[in-house]
Amino acid sequence: MAAADEKVRDRGHLFVIAAPSGAGKTSLVKTLLERRPELRVSISHTTRARRATEEPGREYFFVSVDEFRALVERGEFLEHAQVFDNYYGTGRRPVEQQLAQGRNVILEIDWQGARQVRKAMPEAVSVFILPPSRRALEERLRSRGTDSEEVIARRLRDAVSDMSHWNEFDHVVVNDDFERAVSELGLIVDGHGEALVATRSALAPLLKELVG
Repeated sequence: MAAADEKVRDRGHLFVIAAPSGAGKTSLVKTLLERRPELRVSISHTTRARRATEEPGREYFFVSVDEFRALVERGEFLEHAQVFDNYYGTGRRPVEQQLAQGRNVILEIDWQGARQVRKAMPEAVSVFILPPSRRALEERLRSRGTDSEEVIARRLRDAVSDMSHWNEFDHVVVNDDFERAVSELGLIVDGHGEALVATRSALAPLLKELVG
């Protein structure tokens, strides 16, 4: 029994991090991983086109729609979802292997995927990233310089819809000051995120402005 207890204690923790487009989730997670080399990030599959700066197997595993559907049929995904016009999914087996080896794993996904993961793994710790204002969110989307006005408008509408799911998460981090946001993510990973719970009253004014 003691050996079994030790095995349970040694199991890693799963951290699910989600955010609306433009909130800075990718940059935050990238910086956290650079500062915490012991953490592992799950690389998702996607059907979207690969960007010039991306490499297969580094940012994503790029697959066709038919390949993605075959993986779904075989039950290979811990979660999967359609985001805009593309599909994304997290491989179940790699996550389980990392956790079994005692490594903490980060999933950088959307709220739909986070909901599936919580159902499959209720012990997962979930974090939602919010922008400091709608104006800041719009500025960040425009600063990419890759989207048309129509696409930006759609992303803003979808972002508001995404942010309405903030209360499904254990913790909320506001990406106003980047360094502070990275530090807060680190606190949550270390098990000291009590002050960052999603239900804290200090978030009320911001949430009213973001989602009404």
